[in-house]
Order: sequence, then structure tokens, then C-alpha cells
Amino acid sequence: MAWMLYGATGYTGKLIIEAAIARGHRPIIAGRNESKVRLLAAQYGVDYAAFPVEDALEHLLNHDVDLVLNAAGPFIHTSAPMIDACLRAGCDYLDITGEVAVFEHTFSQDTAARERGIALISGVGFDIVPSNCLATYVAGKLPNATSLEIVVYAISDDFTGSDDFGASAGTLKTMLEMLAEGGCVRRSGELLPLDFGAGERSARFLGETGAVNMRGIAIPWGDVITSYHSTHIPNITCYMVIPAPVIPVVRATGVMIQYLTKIAPLRNWLGKQFDAVVTGPSEQRRDTARAWVYAEVCDAAGNHAEAWLETCEAYRFTAESAVLSVERTRAGEVAGALSPAQAFGADFVLDIETSRRYDSLEEHQNHP
Repeated sequence: MAWMLYGATGYTGKLIIEAAIARGHRPIIAGRNESKVRLLAAQYGVDYAAFPVEDALEHLLNHDVDLVLNAAGPFIHTSAPMIDACLRAGCDYLDITGEVAVFEHTFSQDTAARERGIALISGVGFDIVPSNCLATYVAGKLPNATSLEIVVYAISDDFTGSDDFGASAGTLKTMLEMLAEGGCVRRSGELLPLDFGAGERSARFLGETGAVNMRGIAIPWGDVITSYHSTHIPNITCYMVIPAPVIPVVRATGVMIQYLTKIAPLRNWLGKQFDAVVTGPSEQRRDTARAWVYAEVCDAAGNHAEAWLETCEAYRFTAESAVLSVERTRAGEVAGALSPAQAFGADFVLDIETSRRYDSLEEHQNHP
């Protein structure tokens, strides 16, 4: 039996191949473009397959695949057909999505996955392992929590000293798809829409001179799905830290941006511009930058619990986490649609090199 990496020729796909080879794996690499896949396979000396995702089933069966790791975003276009193929072929499915609609669809297939005895685990990269694991850990400190708030600080240069852009073209194209759908929060167990730029909050993070307050805007982060399943907390809001001067601009223009990104030709044009000019984080940035997540839960009596998580740079984290998720899934006996924390436990994130969890900033400051 073998496992397959679909979407291998993208920025993140290539990082996953490198991480997999470094850990002794020889995955079958796959994607739509045969010339690109063939060249990449020759570079690493691995088998390959070229096919559109709609034709995945015959290739999974022909190559005796027992697990697919899907790295081909935007996942709103690739996840559902690949999950269907995995259900038919009886092989596990993982992906590195951060898209709320994709998480919803994955969990909607829970019964089918359990009947087939396979695992469906979306979000095994930076989206959504760090925040899902941290949220699940913090929820365990306050079992009757009624609200969960998560703040992600991943792409700003303020703490990193790096001046190259912190996102890949694929990530930016996925963000366009997500903006078109608008934001969302969970209230009383239900998903509710939220206009882009409508919500914000601050959280303390540790900077070079001590604790600093960083402001973030509400975003449609996947924990409104994944951490709801792993914690059952009925009220969840997620935020992303962005530069302070940008926040009033987003607040003023968020609805217009959301409207414009609904225009498919405009999204497609912008996607082509991203492909042409965005190369993704440099190797130097991946080796030196850090990312942070903060999670806070509260109960009806006003009690609260919180924790911080520090990880390596987001794309490096994704590559390492995705490969480790493949290993854990193939070695275990999990079945059904699961969040990463449900499948591997809240401490899974700490198995990723350099990840550190803190219950206070003082603890963080004393253990740099």
C-alpha cells in the first residue's frame, strides 16, 4: 500500500514532499499537470500520476493507495470529489484546507466514513492544527465553557524581522474564495454570517520588549467548525492579527471587498496576478519566522481560562504537521470525520518541532 500527495507541484505541496522524503517516505505524487508532476517525480525519484481530481478513483485503485493527502487548493473545488473517491476506494483522506465550507462538507461525511472504516481529517496544516489543538487544551481547563475566542498571529513581520511576504499564491487565491463567502461566527451552536471587517479584539503577545497588545479582525477561521466538534462550545469567534493601520481600512471597506470578490471573473483575474508575482515565503523566512495563537474560554459564571502557543513559520509547520498526520493516521485506527485534535489529541501540536505552549505570558517570558 502507498499514500498519495495530490497537488504536489504547488508551493506547499513541494514543501510537503521535502518533509516527507526527509522522514523516509516515498509518496506517489499527483496533480493535474503531467509535465510538472513528471519533472517533480524525477527530481525526487518517486512514482507519479497525473489526472484531474474528478478522475481520482481509478488512480487510487490502480496505485493501491491507502491514504490521500490533498494539497490542491482552493479546496472548495478539490476536496469533495477527492473525498468521494476516497470513500469509494476505502482509503483515508487528509487535506490542509482552512475553508469553513470544506470543513462543513468533511464533517457531513462522518457516517459514510465510519461505515467504510476510513478517516476524513481536513486541516492538518497550520490551518487548523495549532488553533484546534490549543482550543481543545484550553477547553479542558474549563469544562463548562460557553464561549471560545481564538486569535491567530501568523503573517505579520512585526515579530519576525523578515521583509518578504508571508503567504503563497495558493493561500491568497483561497482567501479570495473565502472573502466571497463572507465571515462567520458560531452562536448558540449555529453558524451565523458576519460581514468582513465587522468584528475585532485585542490579545497580548510577547514581543521583543515584553507583552504587547495586538489587534485582530474577525475571520472565517476553520475552528468555528473543528473546535466546535472537539470542544462542543456553542459560541466561537476567530480573529487574525493584522497591522493596526489596516484595521480601520478593513472596517470601512470590508462589505465592498466582500461584494467585489463575489465577481468570479475578478477573482480569476486576481488569482492569475497572484500566480505571476507571488512566490511565497523565502527559505530564510521559513527557517526564522514564528507564528502565535491565543485561545480564551469563558463560562456563564465569568470564569475564564487561556493559553498561548508558539510555532515555527506557518508553511514550515504545515509541511511537518501534514507528514506527521499521515504517519499517525496510517499507524492508528481512527475512523470517521474528525478534527486534528479529535484524531491525534490536543498535545499533537507539541510533536511538531519547536512548538511551545504556555499558560501565561510570564511562563513564556521565562522560557524563551
